[in-house]
Amino acid sequence: MNHPTTYAVDLAKSVFEIAVSSHPGHVRERRRLSRERFLNFFAQQKPGTVFLEACGSAHHWARSMRDLGHNVVLLPPHRVRPYVTGNKTDRADATALLEAARNRDIRPVPIKTVEQQSLAALHRLRSAWIAARTARINTVRGLLRELGIFIPLGAKRVRPVLQELLEDPDSSLPHALRPALAEAADEIAQFERRLADLETQLNALARAMPDVQLLLTIPGIGPITATALVAFVGDPHRFPSGRHFASYLGVSPK
Repeated sequence: MNHPTTYAVDLAKSVFEIAVSSHPGHVRERRRLSRERFLNFFAQQKPGTVFLEACGSAHHWARSMRDLGHNVVLLPPHRVRPYVTGNKTDRADATALLEAARNRDIRPVPIKTVEQQSLAALHRLRSAWIAARTARINTVRGLLRELGIFIPLGAKRVRPVLQELLEDPDSSLPHALRPALAEAADEIAQFERRLADLETQLNALARAMPDVQLLLTIPGIGPITATALVAFVGDPHRFPSGRHFASYLGVSPK
């Protein structure tokens, strides 16, 4: 009886470990290929099923191998980890993928489109800039508090108060601190401009995406939430019910 060829790939930055199997539980061939030779290897193989961990550049390679005629399946890394035996190596990780692939209870991760990944990247940049802005604001608040200068709660209140203190030559702000605090104020303003421009870009993308427009019809969902759902969740039909979707988001019944 002939079994379809199965490939398990442990992705890395430069060198990829490949385990080839034509019978469940048996590895008949192993390859260790550089990034440059990786796709060329799969272009020369007959179409088979390729298993990858859904991390790093997995979605890019999945799309590339799918274009070569292979069936590509992404598995959640945390579900593959228990199948690693012995020391964690590239070879052991590839073998673990083959073993995890035999467990039908492990749900595969949908392959993201370039558009989805672009949206996800914009959201990650937004989160990073918000975190950086918050860090600058907290630093300024803490430094001024030590000098007896208290700013009311609210992120939007920090820069105006700081600017007012910097512009007043008779304020209690020490002259030695003024140049550095002026730089901090400029950084906060720069992050706010970046966030405003990025949200404008997300709004423009939202108007061009039918799935986002459909989500916007739900009360309480705006462009940020809608684009995030499309970017990180993808096709909602993979969830059997709303309860499964809520569980995926970490929302409990109560």
